[in-house]
Amino acid sequence: MKSIKHKTIWITGASSGIGRALAIAFSKENAQLILTSRNEKKLNEVAELCKPAKCFVLPADLSETIELSQLVKKAMDCTGQIDLLMNNAGRSQRSLAKETDIRIDRQLFELNFFSAIELTKLVMPHMIKRKEGHIAVISSISGKFGFPLRTAYAATKHALQGFFESLRTELKADNIKVSIISPGRIKTNISLHALTKDGTSHGEMDPGQENAISAEKCARKIVSGIKKNKKEMLIGGKEILLVYIHRFLPFLYHRIVNKISAK
Repeated sequence: MKSIKHKTIWITGASSGIGRALAIAFSKENAQLILTSRNEKKLNEVAELCKPAKCFVLPADLSETIELSQLVKKAMDCTGQIDLLMNNAGRSQRSLAKETDIRIDRQLFELNFFSAIELTKLVMPHMIKRKEGHIAVISSISGKFGFPLRTAYAATKHALQGFFESLRTELKADNIKVSIISPGRIKTNISLHALTKDGTSHGEMDPGQENAISAEKCARKIVSGIKKNKKEMLIGGKEILLVYIHRFLPFLYHRIVNKISAK
C-alpha cells in the first residue's frame, strides 16, 4: 500500500491509545476511516480530531464475536470496501497464573485473539474477491517471549503471531498483504486497564510506560511500515533488544527475566 490516500481503513480499539493515534495519523494521509470500540462518545471525539477526513463510527463490543458478522455488514454498507483492516483492540493483564480464574484467561482470548481472527475471516472474502487488500494486527513483544504477570496476555499474542504469520503465506496468491506489529512499551493507558486476577482493572501506570515512546510516534512508524508493506514491525525503546536476546542469547534472556519481580 504505497499510497493511503482515499483508502478505506478500519481501526478497532480506536477510542484511545495506539488506535486513537493511528486514526489521527491515517486521517492526515487523507484516508477514509471506520472507527470501532465500545466507547461511542470517545469514538466521536476521535472522529472530530480526524476532520476533514471522512469517518464512520461503528461502536461495538468486539468480545461479543457472535455479533461481528452484522458489524462487518454495517461497515461494508458504509464504505463498499475495506482496503486495510487494522486489528488493534485488546487488553493486557497483571496477575499471577496461579491466582487467576480461568474465566479471565478466556476473556482475554475472546477479545485479543478470537475477535481479531473472526473479523479478519469476515473481511477477507471481500478482499479476495477484489484480489487486493491489507490486514494488520497489533501484537506485542510479549508475543515473542514470556513475561511474568502476563501469562494469558502473552499467550494471546503468541497465538496472533502464529495465526497471522500462517495467514500471510495463504493469502500471497490473492495479493493480500499481512503485517504483524509488535510494540514494546508505548505511553498509553494499557496498564491502567489491564485485567487482574478477579477481572478488575489494574488501575496503575507501569513505571516503564511513563518514559516510553508516545502513541503518536508509534502510529507514525506503523503508517510508514504499512506504506512499505512491511511484514513485521518491532516498535519501542531499548526493551526491543529482549526480542533479539531471547532469540540469539536465550541463557541471557532467562537471567534477565528471572530478575523481574512477579508480584
